[in-house]
Amino acid sequence: MALSNYAAEEIKKRVILLLIDSLMTTPLQNAVRRGQAKTFQYFMENGHFYPDVVSPFPTMSVNVDSTLLTGVYCDKHKIPGLVWYHQDEKRLINYGSHIRELMKLGLNQSMNDILYNLNNVHLGNKFKTIHEELAMTDKKSASINTLIYRGSTNQSLKIPRLLSWLTVIPREIEVKAPFLFSHGALHKMNPFNGTHHFWRKYGFHNTFSVKELTYLIQEDRLPDFSIVYFPDGDKSVHKNGPLDTKAIIKADQKLAMILDSFPSREDALKGNIWVIMGDNGQARIGADRNEALIDLREVLNEYKIVKLRKGVTPNDQIVLGVNERMAFVYSLDANRLALNQIAKTLQKDRRIDLIGWKEGEDIHVISGEQDGKLIFHPGGEYIDEYGQTWSLEGKIEILDLQIKDKRISFGNFPDGLSRFYSSFFSHKGDYLVITAKPGYELIGEGSPTHVGGASHGALHKDDSLVPMIVTGTDSAPKHLRIKDVKEWVLSIIK
Repeated sequence: MALSNYAAEEIKKRVILLLIDSLMTTPLQNAVRRGQAKTFQYFMENGHFYPDVVSPFPTMSVNVDSTLLTGVYCDKHKIPGLVWYHQDEKRLINYGSHIRELMKLGLNQSMNDILYNLNNVHLGNKFKTIHEELAMTDKKSASINTLIYRGSTNQSLKIPRLLSWLTVIPREIEVKAPFLFSHGALHKMNPFNGTHHFWRKYGFHNTFSVKELTYLIQEDRLPDFSIVYFPDGDKSVHKNGPLDTKAIIKADQKLAMILDSFPSREDALKGNIWVIMGDNGQARIGADRNEALIDLREVLNEYKIVKLRKGVTPNDQIVLGVNERMAFVYSLDANRLALNQIAKTLQKDRRIDLIGWKEGEDIHVISGEQDGKLIFHPGGEYIDEYGQTWSLEGKIEILDLQIKDKRISFGNFPDGLSRFYSSFFSHKGDYLVITAKPGYELIGEGSPTHVGGASHGALHKDDSLVPMIVTGTDSAPKHLRIKDVKEWVLSIIK
């Protein structure tokens, strides 16, 4: 289907965006075909289905959410990934990869990064979120359980007693959020949404999200824009692999509950524009632990690598910021340990897909699988399918590019030039950006592993393509990228 321009709606409609973690096209279509996802099918039959929407890179939820809400990649919104090294503070930041890593880094600092710094300090303020832009025009919005939520209203997070006891975090934290705001048990709108203790993830699950949204519907409090996050699919796909339909079947039941909170399903569609989409894909991980897991401590064992518990010491040379199938590899002294030297060491491992670093404005890319090098930067004689221009030199096959008449098309790495480029300007430091081939996962000290299941983070299409269902409008984003959703949403909210 050809994408239409932003169409004027005949009547005012509210926009409800349901962001479903790790929702992917093939298992969704399989579940629909088997009659296991009838609510998804209902939305698809009454709207438009876009199977290949491009997620930002790294394909980690905090980065995806930041791009979705700000409409820019990480070089501008400044959330590099789930795990990254803060050069000025000389410490590794982790927004929640695994409790092992959080404990080693210090639970107090880690929780402060997750609960406060992520939205209120680290997310760049040069680009406003959807919530902030709507507030400027006196329109209201809601955020339910999303990782990124920054808005213009003063709200407070009520820190659970146990979490406050384990850390020195105060029982109440002031944040900037939308007018209507839910963040698990820390801040909820529905007074009947129960008590959610740590064994129920403090409310960060699909059931909590649904109860908050249906409360707004039943109380006739839906604002101009609502975004609702469904987190449960991530764990299920990690465990069961990229063809997992269990999470989709359960999500379908939640969607049915949402529709049933309206007087009728027709009423649900008539007065609202629904956007149902995934955040990132997941690539399969092999079942042989010794083969599937790329332990960067072993690959880079000739260098002194920072220990999480000790932090940076004078003798350390390298910091690892591992984001599942993607990693930042930092040189603490690039004058003594050049990035291209580390890159050559990494290139010896054929399981590593891409190895990149910047020199000025140029991005240099090599591969563990291919010989040669690609050098590129924005501006030049080549133009891609998104209207972005590039200068290219060297082996374009490394990023699986095809060129005809100066026009670039992408293969295994959709919007690969812009997405890869953005990661080198997302934060300060001298670092490599590396990704693993499908079938493999990068690990460091305390990293989560998903052997025999699935994982994400990389630039590959398996990690990067997600479906989107739209009902209530014939318009669509300018390009099928999560980056373009913000501009489109604002255009259809009157």
